[in-house]
Amino acid sequence: MPTINLKEAKAGFSNLVDAALRGEFVTITRHGKPVAALVSVEAAEIARKAIERKRHGLVAYLRTFPGGEFERNRSPSRDVDL
Repeated sequence: MPTINLKEAKAGFSNLVDAALRGEFVTITRHGKPVAALVSVEAAEIARKAIERKRHGLVAYLRTFPGGEFERNRSPSRDVDL
């Protein structure tokens, strides 16, 4: 993955776009720190979908297993002497 500073990126932007079209990931730095990445639209869509994927809770995950139908135990909790 090539890394380029912002000033050089401005000067050679069309070359960076061509690199992204070839599937390369280009990291752009400012003052030596990475601040942006230039990628193809396909790679950006994959990343966007991965970020937006909703995470379900433990109960929803357990329900995906075969036999995942759970019944609630309605009996009262037992008393405990402390």
